[in-house]
Amino acid sequence: MIRLVAIFALLSVAANLKAGTDQQTQAMEAARDALYSSHGGTIVSKLLIERFEHLHNEGDSVSILEAQGWIGGDLHKLWLKTEGEYFWDESELEEFEIQALYSRAVHPFWDFQVGLRHDVRPQLSRNYAVVGFQGTAPYWFELDASLFISDEGDASARVETEYELLLTQRLVLQPRLEINVALSDDAPTGIGSGLSTAQAGLRLRYEFTRQIALYTGVSRKRAFGDTVGLLGEEGDAAFFLIGVSAWF
Repeated sequence: MIRLVAIFALLSVAANLKAGTDQQTQAMEAARDALYSSHGGTIVSKLLIERFEHLHNEGDSVSILEAQGWIGGDLHKLWLKTEGEYFWDESELEEFEIQALYSRAVHPFWDFQVGLRHDVRPQLSRNYAVVGFQGTAPYWFELDASLFISDEGDASARVETEYELLLTQRLVLQPRLEINVALSDDAPTGIGSGLSTAQAGLRLRYEFTRQIALYTGVSRKRAFGDTVGLLGEEGDAAFFLIGVSAWF
């Protein structure tokens, strides 16, 4: 008799625990739905002017604009990127690039991106299909890696990485590296197969506010392999620079 009572009591406790767990699960789901309806699915946007700078050495004077922005939700975004170079000595826009990408968050720190890129050069323009990843690597390195296929069938890749070292709350040292690799020669654009160009820079930034900063630094660009013969003296250059960065 005592055993039957004990078994009945255990069954009652188990039933109550299961009922309590089900109620907690339902309450949690309701709380999540309420949170999502109030704060989730919000459309947000950001514009980042990464580099608006003037570079100078003994022979050349160049201005560069690099910016990107996005609009969308937590998972899905429309991402725009642009970069242009203007040579003052020749009064000519050397290169202008714009990318329109669909960006999908695949990890808390990473986005998968796919879309189109359009380049404008003197007497030449090219279109590319783009696929890549952008995000934050371990130790807080910002990384942007992309593969491009041109409308001429040429394949190339680009990897950009940078790191921010806080010297004070407002003074930031930022090393930056960009590497370009091509799988085939593209003489009209001055690109040879293999490792084509690499560019390294070091910038010291002072943030007047979190949104606006001035910086100065140095930058070195070098061509490799077949690209050396296509670019000539332009393939190896070092610059002093000054610029401004901002985000909104």
